[in-house]
Amino acid sequence: RNIGIVVPTITDPFYAEMVSRIEFRCRDEGYWPIVISSHGSPKLEAESVRTLLSLKVAGAIIAPLGLASDRSVFDKLGQDIPIVYFDTYIEGDTPFVGNDNRQSVSTIVDYLCRSGEPPAYLDIPHVNHNSGERQESYIVAMETAGFKPVVIEAARDYTWDFERIGYEQTEKMLEAGTLPGRTILCANDRLAFGVMAAAYSRGLKVGRRPDCDLRVAAHDDHPLSRYTCPALTTMAQDFTAMAGRSVEILLALLDEADPPKQGL
Repeated sequence: RNIGIVVPTITDPFYAEMVSRIEFRCRDEGYWPIVISSHGSPKLEAESVRTLLSLKVAGAIIAPLGLASDRSVFDKLGQDIPIVYFDTYIEGDTPFVGNDNRQSVSTIVDYLCRSGEPPAYLDIPHVNHNSGERQESYIVAMETAGFKPVVIEAARDYTWDFERIGYEQTEKMLEAGTLPGRTILCANDRLAFGVMAAAYSRGLKVGRRPDCDLRVAAHDDHPLSRYTCPALTTMAQDFTAMAGRSVEILLALLDEADPPKQGL
């Protein structure tokens, strides 16, 4: 009656929120959740999979690292137990529950273009499929709206330290006078936290009013985004639906794997 839950980092409030919701749903269904973090490391991710197998869990709900994951490790896991991916995925037929990045990024780009200067896009290292999908969706949305996309490339190293990247990239652009505009759309909220901190340290005013120097928007509705100063404009993901659907799919797979026995 155990369900494994694996995430890239439990310290990220996005994953903490998702894990909390998945845990409660599993408990409601009579399963005991076992949570493991891979800490952004492919080696530790493979180790977490081996741990789940040794614990003989009934099934697993996993947010894989994605592009850095060892696919063969998950192929083997999927042969032994039912698994469901959430947030991002590894290529194959494994069920996946995640955000429609094309729809959500298009929505916030449209809002920013209608309410002020069209946004430049601050990218992050492409640690998973969401990163590339969001950048591509931004480009398509800007071209559809008749504007030229402006992508600020991310650091090339593989890292999940998004706040640092946002801070350092913004500080560098402000120092060199190369900030491409007054509206910045960040690939995720954590990146935006770094951008806002760098702007504040330089004496810039972030906000939507005419007297502000910079507009900053992002994606995810990170649990801390409403407590930045000012509150971050962000595109929400539906935590409740993602968690609930992930558990529902896994339970259905478990029922298929172990159908109820008919009485004689």
